[in-house]
Amino acid sequence: MNTISVHSTRHHSLDEFLSLNGFEVEEVDTQVYRVIRDDELPVFLSITDSSLYFSVDLGNISDVASAELYQALLDLNTEIQPVSFGIDSTNAEDPRLVLVESRISGDLSDEELLSVFSALELATDQAEALLSSYLK
Repeated sequence: MNTISVHSTRHHSLDEFLSLNGFEVEEVDTQVYRVIRDDELPVFLSITDSSLYFSVDLGNISDVASAELYQALLDLNTEIQPVSFGIDSTNAEDPRLVLVESRISGDLSDEELLSVFSALELATDQAEALLSSYLK
């Protein structure tokens, strides 16, 4: 039999789509969600009228912060696209190393959304490998 391909398009609410794809979704604040899959770090998803903002908290690295570490993180940013490292300095007493990404929410495809989560998971693994040498 010839290979037959069938393309299907369905529309889901964001939380329904995430649940159907193995994610647990918990609302933590108005328009802020904690999204978890398997043994991965949680992804915090903030929703505005026009965008989705994704963030993974990798922890406070103040004890190991150095110009060398920041250079290594910036260098790694070129490999982990589309996500990138940043510093969340919302709390000046507890600056956090984070992975961030954003998407315009107008017309998201399933592949586009799932690729963000995959990229965050891969980048988390790369960050763990990099940071392990600084945390010894």
